[in-house]
Amino acid sequence: MNLDHVFVCGHPALDFAATLRARRSTRFEMFATPQRLTAWYVESGLVDAITPGAEDDVREAIGVREAIYRLVTDRRLGEEFDREALAVLNAAARREPVTPQLTLRGRHTDATPGQALATVARQAVELLSGPDVPLLKECGNPECTRVYIDRSRGMRRQWCGMESCGNKIKSAAYRARKKTAPAAAGG
Repeated sequence: MNLDHVFVCGHPALDFAATLRARRSTRFEMFATPQRLTAWYVESGLVDAITPGAEDDVREAIGVREAIYRLVTDRRLGEEFDREALAVLNAAARREPVTPQLTLRGRHTDATPGQALATVARQAVELLSGPDVPLLKECGNPECTRVYIDRSRGMRRQWCGMESCGNKIKSAAYRARKKTAPAAAGG
């Protein structure tokens, strides 16, 4: 069920918000089907098993995701929260969350898509009202719009992840230097 979901942002709510990729350009929707949404919930570790979702679950998840992204952006830029996004997030957070159970084999979490979404919404509330707010940064790759928590020494991290963006940017810069080097040397 691996559908190329990436978890590099340092917080589940930020990874959830990053499921619409490249918001400023090509916009790639990770939640194109109920199966892809279900896969995200499982791959993120939020749940072990989930009731299959429907198109309504996808629409609701996208609405909450966009509210999270807007509120994270507002917080990161030091702006007042968007009231409509607040209402969407808080309504989702008030719903019944995922409830882990202890079994003979350890922790196990079954959920419905609504419970999983309520849990993501609650995680977003905790993030946006917690101590990590000053650590929120947007990826330095102009094509990427992921926001991540920068816990690096001196807050020097530039990319959401080396595999996803850092290597691409570094490789492009290297190729650009290599391309211009012979021209500069011949001048």
